[in-house]
Amino acid sequence: MPAPGERFERWRLAFGEVRHTRLRPVRHAFRYPAFFVRAPLSELEAPRGSWLFGANRPALLSMHATDHGDGRPVGVWLRAMLRHSGVRADGEIWLHAFPRVLGYAFKPVSFWFCHRADGALVAIVVEVNNTFGERHCYLLADPAGAPLKSGAELRAAKVFHVSPFCSVEGGYRFRFVTNAERALARIDHDDAQGPLLLTSLSGRFAPLAGRSLARALLGHPLFTFGVIARIHWHALRLWLRRVPFHRKPEPPRPIVTRGTP
Repeated sequence: MPAPGERFERWRLAFGEVRHTRLRPVRHAFRYPAFFVRAPLSELEAPRGSWLFGANRPALLSMHATDHGDGRPVGVWLRAMLRHSGVRADGEIWLHAFPRVLGYAFKPVSFWFCHRADGALVAIVVEVNNTFGERHCYLLADPAGAPLKSGAELRAAKVFHVSPFCSVEGGYRFRFVTNAERALARIDHDDAQGPLLLTSLSGRFAPLAGRSLARALLGHPLFTFGVIARIHWHALRLWLRRVPFHRKPEPPRPIVTRGTP
């Protein structure tokens, strides 16, 4: 367990599942168990923890601030992005992301929930990584600064290459529900013909403590290795079914795309 004085009282583990459904030109769907960490930005950058779970230090399960952002301290990067976009998020910011397992993680998508000092949720940053080592962020916020409503649909144009079996066109529809018990993130991709991909990540929260850490390690001992393995396995299956293949374009500049309700 985390050592005395280095406990993670506000941190959570969430246990749930990933779902993914492709509708065209062939139907292809899968779901698998998953877990992720909920961490406050204010506690993310300092080294702490033990051999079982650590922040910014080696451990069986760990979270590292350097896995996110643009190379600057992650708090500096994120708050600068929000200020540049005119978003006032002077309260806590919460990260939902896959941890490292045995030092390894591939994080297809991470979510930053950005709050005002009064607790209102005013922005969500969707941080996307592809298998080519590139990263892009979709910043979802109301142009007038109004709080984001739970479950409301948010939209952004798709500008970043993720899968060679989807062209960089159309847009995303996002929906988020987060409360004390659970979290749900839905991301659907539409192209010119309509809905193409339906995806979600969900989980129920548990304290980040010995029992939940054991559940994560024993129930999902190679989870993050499995994330990247599943991506390539399903890509092979789509290729064998002759789904059209799209070459990777140059990544967009800047690395932030603004979305709206």
